[in-house]
Amino acid sequence: MFKRLWMTLFVLLLLAGCSKPAEPTATLPASPQPTATLGDAQVQTTSVPDAQAAAKTYLDSWLAEDYPTMYAMLTQLSRDAITLDDFTARYKNVINEAALSSWEYTVLSSLVNPRSAQVGYRVIMHSVLVGDFQSETAMNLSLEAGGWHVQWDDSLILSELSGGNYLRMDYSIPSRANIYASDGTALVAQADAVAIGLDTGAVDPEYQESLLNLLRTITGINADMLGARIDAWRPYGYYLPVADVSVEALGRYEASLAGYSGVILSSFRTRYYFNEGISPHLLGYMSLIQPDEVDVYRRLGYRIDERVGRDGLEYWGEQYLAGERGGTLYVVAPDNSILTTLAERAPQPAQAIYTTIDYDLQLGLQRSNALSDGMLGAIVVMEVDTGRVLAMLSSPGFNPNLFEPQNANFSYLINDLYAATTPLLNRATQGQYPLGSVFKIVTMSAALESGLYTEDSEYQCGYFFEEIPGHSPHDWTYDHYLEDGRTQPSGLLTLPMGLMRSCNPWFWHIGLDFYNRGMYTTLADMARAYGLGSATGIEIGEQVGAVPEPLNNIDAINLAIGQGNSLVTPLQVADFIAAVGNGGTLYQPQVINQVLPVSGDPSVVFAPTVRGTLPVSPENLAIVQAAMYSVVMNPRGTAYRTSAFGLNSFVSNTGIPIYGKTGTAESGYGDSHAWFAGYSDADRENRPDIAVVVLVENGGEGSEIAAPIFRRVMEIYFQGTPQVRYPWEALVGVLPTPTSLVTDTPEGAETATATVSP
Repeated sequence: MFKRLWMTLFVLLLLAGCSKPAEPTATLPASPQPTATLGDAQVQTTSVPDAQAAAKTYLDSWLAEDYPTMYAMLTQLSRDAITLDDFTARYKNVINEAALSSWEYTVLSSLVNPRSAQVGYRVIMHSVLVGDFQSETAMNLSLEAGGWHVQWDDSLILSELSGGNYLRMDYSIPSRANIYASDGTALVAQADAVAIGLDTGAVDPEYQESLLNLLRTITGINADMLGARIDAWRPYGYYLPVADVSVEALGRYEASLAGYSGVILSSFRTRYYFNEGISPHLLGYMSLIQPDEVDVYRRLGYRIDERVGRDGLEYWGEQYLAGERGGTLYVVAPDNSILTTLAERAPQPAQAIYTTIDYDLQLGLQRSNALSDGMLGAIVVMEVDTGRVLAMLSSPGFNPNLFEPQNANFSYLINDLYAATTPLLNRATQGQYPLGSVFKIVTMSAALESGLYTEDSEYQCGYFFEEIPGHSPHDWTYDHYLEDGRTQPSGLLTLPMGLMRSCNPWFWHIGLDFYNRGMYTTLADMARAYGLGSATGIEIGEQVGAVPEPLNNIDAINLAIGQGNSLVTPLQVADFIAAVGNGGTLYQPQVINQVLPVSGDPSVVFAPTVRGTLPVSPENLAIVQAAMYSVVMNPRGTAYRTSAFGLNSFVSNTGIPIYGKTGTAESGYGDSHAWFAGYSDADRENRPDIAVVVLVENGGEGSEIAAPIFRRVMEIYFQGTPQVRYPWEALVGVLPTPTSLVTDTPEGAETATATVSP
């Protein structure tokens, strides 16, 4: 009897050990405690935990790269043999060496015994360099503390790694593609270049002037400034970095230049930015992979000694410019002999980027010193009817070639790129500023669309704004009255005349009127519809600015003239100025004409992209446009000048209508920011009309500083070269010594001041 009962119990236990594994769960599965009845007695038995579920938990943690969870599942013996850091490094090394983008597994089999188990699985690896490859392996598990734990070795990653074998990738890297201007002129390409420097102690004073003239011819460098540095450094014999040029640009001058004493020419081959960077902020630059980036870039298929795109198009276009890398992945024995090839793939050529940049315009702006030495600011030029960005200038600029360690001037000048003036900051897309009186275009639009105002509405524009008890901000005319004793208030003005004269009290009145009527978001809503406070969608990095809603009546009048906490980028302003010029279509600014492979169709092709429509009727927009024209052409307009550099004289000389608005925005520190924003309406078949925005940080009044710069842009674009010098220049592109920016204060200049009481 008892013998038969024990035999029955033995069979039950044997069947329990051979039962089908349960479905996997997220944690190590707990075991039920079944019982077998033996007469009147109960005998408790223990089933074996689900080994396959444990293996899947481990492998799922690998997919999530959760190495601490994986490590906690190892047997005690395995944990004693390897630390968590080394364990993690073993997995990461495989991922990095194979350049894995992802991996997956499939369980193939499982075998379970009371104290041990084995789960077979296939791993499929997805490599960005060599494509997919796979390996079948097995995981051995031991039952410890009531659960399954993994007996670890390298074969759990790939079976080929058992016995101390490791992976090695041989990279196949295509040449990086070029970046071109819209006319096909190379802006960036692999090229031979020469770094020019001077041993100041060896420069012969007798021939210094002729040397400086030659250097100016080759590089465009300011001879007076360079000469002063040579004189100051000569007693110490310091090395003076001058410039770098392509071999082609040095050309016929090389022998003559090398003949002067003290000249040091150092050749290097690199990805070269011609003319020390044509719109360098738009192009970006390249630099070495940094230590904290190694894991990221190795998984993308890069060697750790490579240079990668930073900022601008070099960063945006990395996937095109770098091509598709290839390679061969080997399994290597501990003695460094190659055992087998796991996978290989040939590289694919890179794709060139053709930009929308007008080469002659961009280079002309840079060489003519459009933003003079010492000016911080930005210029943006866009086609009115398409969104193409034709030029982008940010000052101070920088030389992208200085990030090349082979450039002999690298170590002398690289730190200058991190100066307090932030040369690497693209002020055109990332600088955020109060817009000042240019914002009055938005306020005027909101006023007309509200139905509360028409083009015939009038306001008495005096020195002071008296509508808020205890707060009396003053108009720009009062500032000039204090300066000259003659400037009078603007007087009775219609709404369009208010924009022409940039009358602050008129627009403060509108902002306060909206607020008092409970129309708290009217101005902010119109500003957002004009594209302010949001990304434009340009391919390169940008900031979005801010359009706050007023919390009180002071906020309301500040916003009405683009002050307070409102912030914009010059690119946003160029975009909405173009929309005003084309009849209300807000286009996405774009800098890519096409991305072109070696063969086949382009990967990217420019197409005008509408991102919004100004919520202004054609009739009201025409009123705004006419007012902007009067800013330039009416003798009382803030951009009208009797001198040769006036925009009105440009219109008279060329027949090209100009519509614009001056702006002088309080910065909170130093002088005001100077703005001018406008567009042309030439309607020429071979020269599309353009919107141009000029910003000079702490430059003073927009009418005196930004408007002349705007004119230079128009001259270069429509006439090929600058036609008149700035009022602060001795010659075109050359500042006198000492620098004198402005010598007169023309009638109609304005300062937008919202919060200063008399």
